[in-house]
Amino acid sequence: MSTIQESSQVLEQASSWRKSDTVWMLGLYGTAIGAGVLFLPINAGIGGLIPLIIMAIIAFPMTYFSHRALCRFVLSGKKGGEDITEVVEEHFGVGAGKLITLLYFFAIYPILLVYSVAITNTVDSFITHQMHLSSPPRAILSLVLILALMFIVRFGEAMIVKAMSVLVYPFVVILMWLAVYLVPHWNTSVFENISLTNNTTGNGLLATLWLAIPVMVFSFSHSPIISSFAVAKRKEYGEGAEKKCSRILSYSHIMMVLTVMFFVFSCVLTLSPAELMEAKIQNISILSYLANHFNNPVMGYLAPVIATIAISKSFLGHYLGASEGFNGMVVKSLRSRNKIISSVKLNRLTTLFMLATTWLVATMNPSILGMIETLGGPVIACLLFLMPMYAIQKVPAMKKYSGKISNVFVTIMGLIAITAIVYTLFG
Repeated sequence: MSTIQESSQVLEQASSWRKSDTVWMLGLYGTAIGAGVLFLPINAGIGGLIPLIIMAIIAFPMTYFSHRALCRFVLSGKKGGEDITEVVEEHFGVGAGKLITLLYFFAIYPILLVYSVAITNTVDSFITHQMHLSSPPRAILSLVLILALMFIVRFGEAMIVKAMSVLVYPFVVILMWLAVYLVPHWNTSVFENISLTNNTTGNGLLATLWLAIPVMVFSFSHSPIISSFAVAKRKEYGEGAEKKCSRILSYSHIMMVLTVMFFVFSCVLTLSPAELMEAKIQNISILSYLANHFNNPVMGYLAPVIATIAISKSFLGHYLGASEGFNGMVVKSLRSRNKIISSVKLNRLTTLFMLATTWLVATMNPSILGMIETLGGPVIACLLFLMPMYAIQKVPAMKKYSGKISNVFVTIMGLIAITAIVYTLFG
């Protein structure tokens, strides 16, 4: 009888809604909505109407099922307060734990490089188009911007996290305002070439989707916060955590998909596929392109400023993760050789490595969307899509989730995101 009472209590807890659930719902949403969203309309709209509609249909299941599976994986740990790396070690051993730590670094670090290029191009575009000044030497501009961002890092992690949480909601409000502002400018250019072959790039429908899915994975991902989310909810709800987490994730992802896809559709209906291709070639965010496209002083100044704030926010967040991952790899590498490094020396080494590599890449100016397609999206997909699906087959605590059609869908999406790198390199 007590078991029945306990299970009914679990169900009651999972069905009730607390203030902490709302906080987490908004936190998950805020983590996902960042600078990645500013590049999604470009890749989503280049292919024309049919790929865009398909992307809108798969956006929710792709985002929800993958993050839910990762959350379930973290909750499958026996101890209860473990983060994702500890759960991996518990299920797959120490070697796999090290591999996941390495993958986490390579999921975050390339995105830091993406944002170093993005902020340089955004500010350069603002100087030349809005301020009507000549473009400064790229090496100097990128160095000044990255040094300024790394100076902010000196204020400490707590200050950065606080600043990011404050900035995300005005950013979302302005994105929605821009989406509504663009409505009177909607046109039919995207409807003019409704075919299975993309006239702008020459790619077929499948190839267009193949390259767009890694960018969608990148834009909607909030995998780094899932571990903390699962641990917090397990402490709060115990056995009812899985049901509660699934419910919070579903609400958060509905908000995410509706707002992001509204912004994407608004941009795509305003600009033609050829103009979106021009934005890709110029290697700038959609906000910078819209600022240059419209003869409106408010849009001209507001859009690049918002883009700079969003990219800075994302850069700082990823810098914390990348530097932490780099520190961990150095310490583990030295420990295996019975060597120790002081925290002061380690932090200096990390800062120097981050500064040198981000500056070099920002100066070289590689394609931002190309980096997302070949580096960011595929590595995130390994962790977010494929690892939990592998765990469902191999880990006894996860077996209860096997046999679902959603597992097949997540696996296929993960494989598409990873194999996009093959198409990009050899296609």
